[in-house]
Amino acid sequence: MEIRRKIYDEILEWKRKENGSSALLIEGARRVGKSFIVEKFASAEYKSYLLIDFAQAPEDVKKLFETEGNDFDILFAALSAHYHVKLYQRESCIIFDEVQLCPRARQMIKYLVADGRYDYMETGSLITLKQNIQDIVLPSEEEHIQMFPLDFEEFLWAMGYETTYSLLKEHYQGKKPLGAVLHRAVMKRFREYMLVGGMPQAVSEYAVIHDFEMVDRIKRRILRLYREDITKFAKGYESKVFAIFDEIPVQLSKKEKVYKLDSLKKSARAREYEDAFVWLREAMVVSPCLNATDPTVGLKLSEDHTTQKIYMADTGLLVTLAFQDDSFMDNELYREILFDRIQVNEGMLMENVVAQMLRCAGHRLLFYSRSSKENRKERMEIDFLVKSGKKIMPVEVKSSAYRKHSSLDKFTGKFRDRIADGIILYGKDVMQKEGIWHLPLYMAGLI
Repeated sequence: MEIRRKIYDEILEWKRKENGSSALLIEGARRVGKSFIVEKFASAEYKSYLLIDFAQAPEDVKKLFETEGNDFDILFAALSAHYHVKLYQRESCIIFDEVQLCPRARQMIKYLVADGRYDYMETGSLITLKQNIQDIVLPSEEEHIQMFPLDFEEFLWAMGYETTYSLLKEHYQGKKPLGAVLHRAVMKRFREYMLVGGMPQAVSEYAVIHDFEMVDRIKRRILRLYREDITKFAKGYESKVFAIFDEIPVQLSKKEKVYKLDSLKKSARAREYEDAFVWLREAMVVSPCLNATDPTVGLKLSEDHTTQKIYMADTGLLVTLAFQDDSFMDNELYREILFDRIQVNEGMLMENVVAQMLRCAGHRLLFYSRSSKENRKERMEIDFLVKSGKKIMPVEVKSSAYRKHSSLDKFTGKFRDRIADGIILYGKDVMQKEGIWHLPLYMAGLI
């Protein structure tokens, strides 16, 4: 089935505004749907399009960007003949798929855009790693868009619920409860979203047959692809990337979810693993969440890159990664989530899905953590900090049965002049209690 994505409208806005004055580069993890969306867009919005997949393009095609860089007439004629596509001036688009595999083609974007005959779209991952850009001058004529797994609204669309999210927006804006029947129905869909995740292939499969075992097989294949990429593209430090990647479920299942390097190796230093963390971040396989140590001076200025939480970019992949050594039948998370009785790993999945939804909504992932052996009142941790106008909104993720929010109380007392109202995300309906708005988890993407 075909998946509807919001990024289509962003690409359309680029085409209308830029009118050929820039190329569009879409970055994202493998299997997130980059190639599909650019080809779908090009086929609908142009008279013709030509797609060069540099992962499969023959060497003679790649060499064209070396030998014919000064003669675009020959370049376009050769490409048109090889791909059997007729190009029309200002009515055709040329797509560079997996452009990081042909750095010379990316460097030529500057001159291709200046030539003005056609529009250009690029897709890629790991495009800023040193080995992919070290011999080229990066073009300033690129507009960048990041593509993420499906958010909850897109998941609902895929499941056939076209109007549900619009209703959620109304209740979020008015801070109105949905009522028991509707809340239960949406939470059921949300639990499915946590299990399936937002990778297009997994969502398409689930929308058609509603078989979690088949979905799990697809997610295992995606994880194997990621592992193959680590082996191929993180040479020299792949063991460190694997160590971090495989440890993510363990780290997130702990009460304090800050990534601890000493769990990988005693006396491990951040500098030793810096390249490995960068690789995972650039591959967009994970979503790092940095500690903002002093919100009074602005979030960006107080980021501590040595203290971070590492979330999986897709919660569905996290569910499968957590049980990668077991069969589907041994993965109790599926049963626990479906029957709303998750306990041991509840915090891991809830925080991860909130991180995923905040990231899809355009927020940087930041948290606040302060420890003090001398003063207990100074000890606090806020799961997420979100910019709200000129203020900072503290967001806590809680289970439905939580009893207190002492960190949120301490944080609001300490930084009262800098913060907006705090929010608690949990498994129940909209409610205000003790002056704090409690919102259901599925509203995280609306913050």
